[in-house]
Amino acid sequence: MEISKLSKAGIPYLHFGKGEPFVLIHGLGEMKEGWKNQFELADQYELIIPDLRGHGECFKTIGITIQNFAADIIGLLKELEIETAHILGLSMGGAVAQEIYRQAPSMVRSLMLISTFHYFPNRLKEFLFNNRKEKFECVSASGDPAEYIARMALFSWNKDTAEEFYQFFQPKKQVFIDSLKACLEVNNLTLLPKIKVPTLIIGGQYDSILPVWIQVCMHKRIPHSKFTILRNTGHIAKLEAKDRFNSMLRNFLNQQRSAV
Repeated sequence: MEISKLSKAGIPYLHFGKGEPFVLIHGLGEMKEGWKNQFELADQYELIIPDLRGHGECFKTIGITIQNFAADIIGLLKELEIETAHILGLSMGGAVAQEIYRQAPSMVRSLMLISTFHYFPNRLKEFLFNNRKEKFECVSASGDPAEYIARMALFSWNKDTAEEFYQFFQPKKQVFIDSLKACLEVNNLTLLPKIKVPTLIIGGQYDSILPVWIQVCMHKRIPHSKFTILRNTGHIAKLEAKDRFNSMLRNFLNQQRSAV
């Protein structure tokens, strides 16, 4: 496993590989090591993989917002003197990737938005927040919430896949709740049509957390974006279909290299 570093602002991150800079942003309740199946991409790319505020080894728990998550990563890239990077985000990380584009579009070389979202209607926000908060608190009180989340997130339910998921999904109760609330405040309806960089959108065929129709809506709003569905996967395609997932990323990134 790669050794974690710490930014001046207190953001833990992994940094290794050679090539064009490529940022991987994890989802709600996850940590940077959850991208281990994608470490092989370091043979072509300079990987920068942070822990979001309050997640993993990051003990900064004040200011849990999508805006601050994005600002933390922008600050890290500036500290590393990286002017532009490919930005990938999974689930909540996809919202962070969109926010990075909002705050610093010139730093984004391309976007990869995986099993993510861009907006929740007002009439659904309170229901979704209360429903998921109550279920999370209930399972946390009775035991480890990871199994409950795993059964929602994974399509190919088996012991090995579940154990790997448990290893890297270790939510902190209040950070999880605050992050969930932050997700429901995202509204990128007007941002998406303004995205001008190459964009790949991937949805999981059997994603029950953020159904694929959400990514279809995103695809329709982002000009010239590419959209694909990963068959026989749930919310965590990077784990369930790592070879197909990595191949899609390489193909997309290689297209950007050849277009330069």
